[in-house]
Amino acid sequence: MRGRAGDTASRQAAFRRGHLAEALAAGLLTLKGYRVIARRYRCPVGEIDLIVRRGATIVFVEVKQRADAASALHALTPRQRERIVRAAQYWLSQRRGGRPVDCRFDMVIARPYLWLRHVENAFPGTPL
Repeated sequence: MRGRAGDTASRQAAFRRGHLAEALAAGLLTLKGYRVIARRYRCPVGEIDLIVRRGATIVFVEVKQRADAASALHALTPRQRERIVRAAQYWLSQRRGGRPVDCRFDMVIARPYLWLRHVENAFPGTPL
């Protein structure tokens, strides 16, 4: 059964907002000295919004757009974190030359009419 036209329009608008938030996050991280390696990386075990590098550190970035920072932080469920971690492990396993010196998981929160917020080490203690 198909959804109503309003549902489809709402999903499409959310999809466009998500793309915009990811583009803005990539711009912010570039200004902070990171180099974007991949956007919207997909693999059999999950998806990562952005993969960036600064020096020898690879950073896997989840971008969330929410009305406030607290709801964005809570929007990331343990299951979603697990999928992101598995996708990062998969990405690392596909790279030649061994593992980089350091890896971490960050989050960029996009809120309407406010500056982006970059949360470093958003998944503390996550093993790779």
